[in-house]
Amino acid sequence: MSNLKWEKLSSKYLVQEKWATLRIDACKMPNGTIIDDYYVLEYPDWANAVAITEDNQVVLIRQYRHASGEVILEIPGGCVDEGEAPEAAIKRELLEETGYQFDSIELISTVYANPSTSANKTWCYLAKGGKKVADQHLDGGEEIEVLTVGMEELKQLLLENKFGQALHTSAIFYALVKLGVLK
Repeated sequence: MSNLKWEKLSSKYLVQEKWATLRIDACKMPNGTIIDDYYVLEYPDWANAVAITEDNQVVLIRQYRHASGEVILEIPGGCVDEGEAPEAAIKRELLEETGYQFDSIELISTVYANPSTSANKTWCYLAKGGKKVADQHLDGGEEIEVLTVGMEELKQLLLENKFGQALHTSAIFYALVKLGVLK
């Protein structure tokens, strides 16, 4: 197998804000070609979970997503804080967004939103044995509706393209395969 990895020659930040960091890299390809202006978006890593309650219901959320201008059906998740382990982040996000705590959390996949332009990774988990233990504790810019559905309804929602977030769709797919619901 040939080496396809590029060498980063230099890097310069154009924007460095909490939710938008943009850098421009100069790179050298293995064949010697120089790319002078490769733009890279840096975001924090993300974690999400297909979260199943102790009575076998899947916890979903609905919230407005301003960039799309739509209310989107999703699975719970959010940013991994600097220095935080992804598993700790998803436990925190599940509790904050839904008020549920889970007996077990298992990593089922890691994916990139767009590895050609974005540097962050998404950690996808399967959480089981959820119990409602608290009220939501949302950030100032969040309004989240929590709902639960059965496993077959989750499968149907996936097949009908009802989830607007691609990273959540992939997590649901992996979870349904892991659980034997999709083969």
